[in-house]
Amino acid sequence: MLTAGKGKYKVWLKEAKQGNEIVLFLGGGERTHIGSVVVCAPGKPAKVINRKGHYDWVVAKSISEKKCRKTKKAVVCIAGIHVNKASKKEIEILKKNCKEIEKKI
Repeated sequence: MLTAGKGKYKVWLKEAKQGNEIVLFLGGGERTHIGSVVVCAPGKPAKVINRKGHYDWVVAKSISEKKCRKTKKAVVCIAGIHVNKASKKEIEILKKNCKEIEKKI
């Protein structure tokens, strides 16, 4: 498991195999949930399924695309990071922490 950040700004990424392909779980904050799902396949544009009002896809998409490019395998990322009534500054901290995870892929 990869992690970045501390306290309510901590985010994590877990990986599982589905046959020869990859399922990623991106979570963190105060409450993990399912906000967005991103599907990537080599050489194809990513597809996003997003729950209304959720922006988890923003970080999940770039993480999924990087993992797909690096492994040349299909990748699904289920993402949900929540901080209650997060300010713009707090959202930027969470996004920065997700970028730190992306760098470790």
